[in-house]
Amino acid sequence: MSKTALVTGASKGIGLETVRRLAASDLDITTIVLMARASDAYDENFATLEAEVPAGVTLVRETVDVGDREALIAAIERVYAQVGNIDFLINNAGYTNPVPIHQVDFADFERTIAVNVYGPFTLVQELLHRGNRFEVIVNIASTAGIGGRSGWLTYSASKAAVINMSEVMRDELKIFGTRVVCLSPGRTATDLRKVLAPDEDPSTIMQPQHVAQVIETMLGPTGQYVDQQNVIVRQ
Repeated sequence: MSKTALVTGASKGIGLETVRRLAASDLDITTIVLMARASDAYDENFATLEAEVPAGVTLVRETVDVGDREALIAAIERVYAQVGNIDFLINNAGYTNPVPIHQVDFADFERTIAVNVYGPFTLVQELLHRGNRFEVIVNIASTAGIGGRSGWLTYSASKAAVINMSEVMRDELKIFGTRVVCLSPGRTATDLRKVLAPDEDPSTIMQPQHVAQVIETMLGPTGQYVDQQNVIVRQ
């Protein structure tokens, strides 16, 4: 039976590599919805993906800012009308602006929460309201959500919320046969990581494709045997 996946933050990094792995997987995925903000990277990488994906896999491009709740709800309505049920949801989109507490702009704090917390919540709730039945939901948190770090207050707080939100989703949605997986990657060579640690050599840390491989595993039959409370992924 063919299945559909939706990946947010799909224009680059972990999201992009996840789309690549799912398109080539043996999970019977025939449709993959990509969600990301408009950018040159999104344009270029989507074109590359279209040339790469095997026959029988359809890519659906949705351009939306996950942190804009009204726009996100409208995008969900369009996507659901076009592709129907979303079997696999990967909430990967993330945002941060790491500064010390006395420099935090409240509007920026609100955006961090909007993208990292309200976005995943809205996707799950709005799809449920439309009768969607998920097989697996993967929420991407961070090891920063387990232990706070100086300068990362807004990001750490948002990812701690994702970890706890995932626990509640897991308990509430298991009656529908839905597995909810929370992944907390450690240091990963993404653009977001460059913002958090600009002086770090990206070649010395985990790469996006490593996390994408774990996501693929968690979606498959092996994933049901992993303690899904908060899966830490790091070197």
